[in-house]
Amino acid sequence: MAETVAVPVAPLAPTESDPERCEDEEELRGNEAEENNQQTGPVAAAPQNRLAKLPLSRIKTMMKADPDVSLASQESVFIIAKATELFVEMIAKDALVYAHQGKRKTLQRKDLDNAIEAIDEFAFLEGTLDA
Repeated sequence: MAETVAVPVAPLAPTESDPERCEDEEELRGNEAEENNQQTGPVAAAPQNRLAKLPLSRIKTMMKADPDVSLASQESVFIIAKATELFVEMIAKDALVYAHQGKRKTLQRKDLDNAIEAIDEFAFLEGTLDA
């Protein structure tokens, strides 16, 4: 006949018998929740559930300023707003690299000019910032 052997198994998750570990995890979760709730700047004033940060009504007004556009659906306005946000974020990040090279934290026009000249994706913008 086969003999049965009992093997102790370590618990995978903290149990009530390990209250110290449970308290540490709860404290970490509480700190993460506090960090997520603390925001600064103009973004903090905006509601958390907004998908677009730019005002859709103004974007719709600008779209209608084009004589070729007679009607603009809410979906198209949202897509234009989101694309604009992503574009501004991308060019700002690329320009920030040049600001950091100049040991600055503030973006200047020359940083945007450098990003436009150096990155092929922004070639269509060359000369647009010239006064």
